[in-house]
Amino acid sequence: MKKVLVTGGLGFIGSHTVVELQKAGFETVIIDDLSNSSIEVLDGIEAITGMRPLFEQLDLREKHDLEQFFKKHKNIDGVIHFAACKAVGESVKNPLLYYENNLNTLVYMLKEVLKLDAANFIFSSSCTVYGQADEMPITEHAPVKPAASPYGNTKQVGEEIIMDTCKVEPHLKAIALRYFNPIGAHESAKIGELPIGVPQNLVPFITQTAAGLRDCLSVFGDDYPTPDGTCVRDYIHVVDLAKAHVIALERLFNNKHSSNFETFNIGTGVGSSVLEVIHAFEKASGKSLNYKIAPRRDGDVASAYAHTERANSVLGWQAQYSLDDAVRSAWVWETKIRNL
Repeated sequence: MKKVLVTGGLGFIGSHTVVELQKAGFETVIIDDLSNSSIEVLDGIEAITGMRPLFEQLDLREKHDLEQFFKKHKNIDGVIHFAACKAVGESVKNPLLYYENNLNTLVYMLKEVLKLDAANFIFSSSCTVYGQADEMPITEHAPVKPAASPYGNTKQVGEEIIMDTCKVEPHLKAIALRYFNPIGAHESAKIGELPIGVPQNLVPFITQTAAGLRDCLSVFGDDYPTPDGTCVRDYIHVVDLAKAHVIALERLFNNKHSSNFETFNIGTGVGSSVLEVIHAFEKASGKSLNYKIAPRRDGDVASAYAHTERANSVLGWQAQYSLDDAVRSAWVWETKIRNL
């Protein structure tokens, strides 16, 4: 049984990936600092899989603590690195937090990974590396433009750090998964998106508004060059995204990679506007949402959705769930945690 380290493994995407790893037969160990997650997520993972993953509470910015972790866990076969700050708007307001937490920790992690016998590394990247792309859908060959936010810049620079390291460390095998907008929750409603404080992402703000926690949903801008004037994104079910990480890791384990640094877009290939997501949620939940049009938000691009041919044909992964499936599962999760 191969042992996989998942950093940020109690977060939204990380926890769903741990579930899929365990279902696929991998042993998992989680690092999380609990700054944007909850220890109770371990119970949800165990309830779904019947196995409780190993867990270490650790802040990756503490280099010595990370070194001690790897001395304790010497038999790690692969690392999936999620741990990072992830909100576009927050990054504009607090760029130094993002550069410290997203880049310093990546360097510290890679230094430890290089000491492993098996240096297999999956990086949680983002479609934000493309900035406002010239053409839709976005292929992996689209030019990497100047980032629209410090968050996006940390993903661009993060990929460059990994790529430069791969050039001089041939035993390091890495895949950057550039994913679009994960939403939804596990069908069991035992794990899901659990933002601390005011949600920074659309769907949890939608579900919290429908649940009565928020008075009104703000739609940031209705004058973008899109069909209805609101931002268009590629919303992918988090379980589909989690499965992509397992497939990518198995690609490295089975030496199917074509180079020791690869990139893949992980999305559905379908763009949906903010208003379309709102209407899909209203249809799935039977709830009418109170929303208003607000000014544009700094750092947002008008449109971003994936060209998925490379992920489908080369990686061997394809999204299975629809937008309706995803928003329905998000609402089931919200109603469970709010006891509605």
